[in-house]
Parts: sequence; C-alpha cells; structure tokens
Amino acid sequence: MRILGIDPGTARVGYGVIDVDASGRTACAAVGAIVTRKGDPIADRLREIHADVSSLMETYAPDQVAVEELFFVQNITTGINVAMARGVILLAAAQHGLSVSSYVPMVVKLAVTGYGKADKRQVQEGVRDLLALAAIPKPDDAADALAVALCHLNHLDGPARAIGR
Repeated sequence: MRILGIDPGTARVGYGVIDVDASGRTACAAVGAIVTRKGDPIADRLREIHADVSSLMETYAPDQVAVEELFFVQNITTGINVAMARGVILLAAAQHGLSVSSYVPMVVKLAVTGYGKADKRQVQEGVRDLLALAAIPKPDDAADALAVALCHLNHLDGPARAIGR
C-alpha cells in the first residue's frame, strides 16, 4: 500500500509518500515540498498547488491520501488562504478518484510520538525513527507530511497498522 501525506499551506505544501508492505514494514518513497512565490496572486498559487499535487498523485499513484486538518490559526487571512490550499488539494484527490482522510495536529503528534502536545522537533525525530531515515526530512513541512501519512497508517485496520511500535 502507498500513502500520500500532505501538510497544506500556501507558501509551502509538504508531501511525503510512504510504502507499507504486507508485513507492515514502512519505507519513505518520496518527501519534499511544493513552494509557491509569495508575491504571486493567491489564484496563481492555488493553481500551482493543484497542478503540482495532481502531478504527485500521477507520479506516485498512492492508494490513500491523508491531509492535515486546520486546527487553529491566529491570522484569519493566513487561515483562509491555507483553507483554500487545502481545498484544491482535496479537489486534486477527488479528480484522481482518491478518498482523503484528515487528522488534526494533536492526533498526528500522538501517532508519531505517543504525546499529543509534542513539539516540532519531537515529531521530526519520531518520523525519522519510525521510517529509519538517516536524517530528519527538510523542510519542516515535508517531515510534517510524513507524520500525517504515518498517522493515517496508524488509524488503518489490519496488519498494516503497526508502525514500529
């Protein structure tokens, strides 16, 4: 099984692809970030995010997609823009016939660290450990996307559920 995890944003959209074999072993197949230019109109940035996420779905052919939910935003304008970015990501998944599971940050943190209020560094270390990576994925958004994919795996039924715990 292949899971695409996504950490939505407008400046950077983190993505991480994990493969899970029949015995439940996980491996990182891809990790990175889609970066848009800050000065571009939001419509152009959203079009770019949609196109790039669609390309990721075509390239990596995930079986499932998991996207982090918006939980709390201090700046309402930023929150609205991130919600729009999340919307075009959901649209891309729907256009590729993929259902999407969503997880709030606390649930993601709990899945990879065992503690729902873990800090960013603890989440990054958890991702590195669970996927046996040599280094923490960069940028932070990419590590967060892998955490979302691992969280989704943790919420599945059956033998693929165990993620190194």
